[in-house]
Amino acid sequence: MPALLNGLALAKTLSPPFSLVSPLANSLSIDRVSISRSPCRLLFQPLLVTSRTKFSALSMMEACESVVTRGSKHNPDKHFDEDYRDQAKLLQEFCNMSTVDKAWIFNSCNGTGSWAMFYLSQTNLLANKRTKYILSSYISKEESHSLTFQCTPFPFELVDVSTVVPSPSGSKLLIVRNGQNGSAVQLEIWSSCHMQKDIHIPVSVHGPLYTDGWFEGISWSDDEQFIAYVAEAPSSLKPMFNSFGIKEGPSDEKNINSWKGQGDWEEQWGESYSGKGKPSLFVVNVDSGEAQAVEGIPESLSVGQVVWAPLSPDDGQQTLVFVGWSDINVPHRVARKLGIKYCYNRPCSLYAVRAPVFEPKEPHSKSFILQRDEGHESASAINLTGDTQSAYFPCFTPDGRFLLFVSAKSAVESGAHCATNSLHRMNWSSTRKPDLANIIDLVPVVMHADVGSFPGLYCDSIIAKPWLSDGSTLILSSVWGSTEVLISVDVLSGKLSRISPHNSDSSWNLLAVDGGIVLAVSSNPVSPPQIKYGCFLDRKENETSSEWDWQDISLPKLAYSEKVKSMLSLLQFNILKIDVPDLSGNLTTGAKQPFEAIFIHSNSQGSSNKGEKENGLSPLIVVIHGGPHSVSLASYSKSLAFLASLGFSLLVVNYRGSLGFGEEALQSLPGKIGSQDVKDVLTAIDHVVNKGYADPSKIFVLGGSHGGFLTSHLIGQEPDKFVAAAVRNPVCNIASMVGTTDIPDWCYFEAYGSEGKNLFTEAPSVEHLEVFYKKSPISYVSKVKSPVLFLLGAQDLRVPVSNGLQFARALREKGVKVKIVMFPNDIHPIERPQSDFESFLNIGVWFKNYCS
Repeated sequence: MPALLNGLALAKTLSPPFSLVSPLANSLSIDRVSISRSPCRLLFQPLLVTSRTKFSALSMMEACESVVTRGSKHNPDKHFDEDYRDQAKLLQEFCNMSTVDKAWIFNSCNGTGSWAMFYLSQTNLLANKRTKYILSSYISKEESHSLTFQCTPFPFELVDVSTVVPSPSGSKLLIVRNGQNGSAVQLEIWSSCHMQKDIHIPVSVHGPLYTDGWFEGISWSDDEQFIAYVAEAPSSLKPMFNSFGIKEGPSDEKNINSWKGQGDWEEQWGESYSGKGKPSLFVVNVDSGEAQAVEGIPESLSVGQVVWAPLSPDDGQQTLVFVGWSDINVPHRVARKLGIKYCYNRPCSLYAVRAPVFEPKEPHSKSFILQRDEGHESASAINLTGDTQSAYFPCFTPDGRFLLFVSAKSAVESGAHCATNSLHRMNWSSTRKPDLANIIDLVPVVMHADVGSFPGLYCDSIIAKPWLSDGSTLILSSVWGSTEVLISVDVLSGKLSRISPHNSDSSWNLLAVDGGIVLAVSSNPVSPPQIKYGCFLDRKENETSSEWDWQDISLPKLAYSEKVKSMLSLLQFNILKIDVPDLSGNLTTGAKQPFEAIFIHSNSQGSSNKGEKENGLSPLIVVIHGGPHSVSLASYSKSLAFLASLGFSLLVVNYRGSLGFGEEALQSLPGKIGSQDVKDVLTAIDHVVNKGYADPSKIFVLGGSHGGFLTSHLIGQEPDKFVAAAVRNPVCNIASMVGTTDIPDWCYFEAYGSEGKNLFTEAPSVEHLEVFYKKSPISYVSKVKSPVLFLLGAQDLRVPVSNGLQFARALREKGVKVKIVMFPNDIHPIERPQSDFESFLNIGVWFKNYCS
């Protein structure tokens, strides 16, 4: 195992952990209650608070009070104030956990074990950011098949680090520090015992690297001499003015006798990308430290997800493969950039382009110059996937014979912002000539599946090294109903198998693969994440299938508090099958199949003996995900665990239209929002009430984005059913949203269904606006009685803040109790640490206040 994983060599980069990380900080959590690749969604991701964060409950209460919108009535009662204090303390108990963001496995030198490196993060409330650090460990397997897991004494904090990427051999580590406020990007190359190279790249070459998981692409070449990555292109020149008019010559922003103008406005990719430069492709020479833009890429393309193609013995120049999104959205005939975050219906293709060639200026010189390819044809990027409307996550087989990619063609073709994926294989040629006739569907789109069968591929990433030792078996995470599972795909035969335990109701997320070893994280709503070590057992002659042996990796320092452990021990959960309420009409087979809901409750609840518990049922919070084409997973969420610890039962509904249940069920919702999804949620509520699990007089409802849309609909369509409601950046009026959102096509598709893709226009007609209004919760505003808490991000481009404010003001005008908490610097997810903490603290206090 490379010595760099002992962490001690990173002395300059990694600050001492003991000043910042307390013993209780070494606890592990992955907060993934909802997977979404959909545009209108909020993840219920609570804040992670370090145990060293020492602010009083009173100061938190005062902070919460300070942002309550003028005009809302804050309850001054002592009991109300005590709720703030007590719940703030409790929420911090649930937040004293870190998250595992990434992991890597490397073989040890003696071959008897493996080294693992974990990239973790933890919320620092006072700094309002996430602290990132590395924890390394040695895993050995004894003859008895038991595991020994030896961690380094302390984790090491990565100060001002955007991301880290090990080289293919594990002998080097790239540390990326994106420049702040116009400063240079810093790329550090670490070896086993020291920093080999400290590369500073000025803003005149490029801006910060993209590390967002969408355009992000950082890839080492096989020889580890070059790194390809996606970064912000330099900003276009702006006019400079002075007292003589336009200033000629070089511009100096610090010159007090001149000022910079704005220049032409440029389209951007919407939510999360405001103010960012165009995603562009660069290569840095590790030896010389020189960085160069890759030439031959059309100006109309934004690039991402770059990988190095295998180097052919017959071809000395290396090739890069990347994903390209066109600025012109052809299917929608729109010469603009529509919002792309969570929107897999944006057309994209795979491209191949020659990597820059760096040659020494003189023999034996360490100074390099870029050799430009003068041949126009060979220098230009080539579209590898032709008319395939969607291709991303490029991945080469270890032998270099095949190029694999995931496609969201069902989303592009239908207009849904996220839908069922497919997996494809194509032959790879070092000539970069696309073999379009031989693109094979390895995992096709599943329209509907029998109960318990594979529902289709729902994959939101492919790790850098996903291959088993046979070189043909790909390991992925994919949504399967209300859980996430691990699957293997034989890319030669297309055979697909579920490798996480079939009898597990927990969700499994893939971290790393090495040979026959898999590292994953497993969790469920009442059990915080546990690292799992999977070992592939070869098939014996008398067996029909191969098996996996899964063992827990015990991390004593990554434990959660006794108080949290005690509270979670009182909870349990079930995944409920809910029959479709109305089978009449022209429903597809998939739309007739049961949908699911996750029911989280105390151990004393959940039996069907209604008479014995009639007066002792906990109040119920109905939790609704956004999207609508996303899913709430049976995985651990500190926010939901916190709400359950307050004495609430939770009903987390995956209505028809959610991911993980086949394409027909998903496509049954567009055109029926505000009706079919509302009926599904009401049916799920009736199910638990009729089973005796919930008291119909003590029901609350919570949702964000499209979940806020449903929450607002429910309290309008069923005004006497809900005690109180809470919404985060809700869609309340599609008629006003269509002209202000970064995804106006969403409004058309979800309101009209498949017809909406062709109707979409930037200038809606009166008839369109009427349909939007009738589909919206605002049309039921006069019927609402339930008190509503609004949590709004002022910088939201997806569902602009005016949408929620209009609904809140209309409710207040009707005399309904309303509270608004505005987060001035947050966008759609409201995920900045302090904002997220305050958001769920207010939700808990709001609901508890109305329990009586």
